[in-house]
Amino acid sequence: MKTFSAKPAEIQKKWVVIDAKGLVVGRLASIVALRLRGKHLPIFTPHVDCGDNVIIINAEKVVLTGRKRQQKIYYHHTGFPGGIKERSAKFILEGRFPERVVEKAVQRMLPRGPLGRQQFGNLRVYGGATHPHEAQAPTVLDIAAMNRKNVRSA
Repeated sequence: MKTFSAKPAEIQKKWVVIDAKGLVVGRLASIVALRLRGKHLPIFTPHVDCGDNVIIINAEKVVLTGRKRQQKIYYHHTGFPGGIKERSAKFILEGRFPERVVEKAVQRMLPRGPLGRQQFGNLRVYGGATHPHEAQAPTVLDIAAMNRKNVRSA
């Protein structure tokens, strides 16, 4: 018996929409990363982008457990000596682009390299309840119903 290896031409990508309202960030990110890689499919092939296209709405209403909202720090470097900058999760969630918390959580769960960047390109995150992808007829994935720990009240 030969090992099955999917070819890029054989892949049929689905569109999935997830409502992130009240969902825990880490649990949401792990499920989304699994979907983006295609590990939920029986034809999963590690070197081929066989995952779904994922749309996340209401990203500004995600929940961080414990005191992570105040204590979790996101770092970036300006490129100049001594140029390390930091922001808390609370600052980002209350700021102009609250969807970046979800994007970073998912991005850091994907592999580094060209394939990981391609898979991350299949993710669309929106802070509000609307998205411009109705033409793709996305199916709704209810992560809240998968496990009671996936949802927390703010």
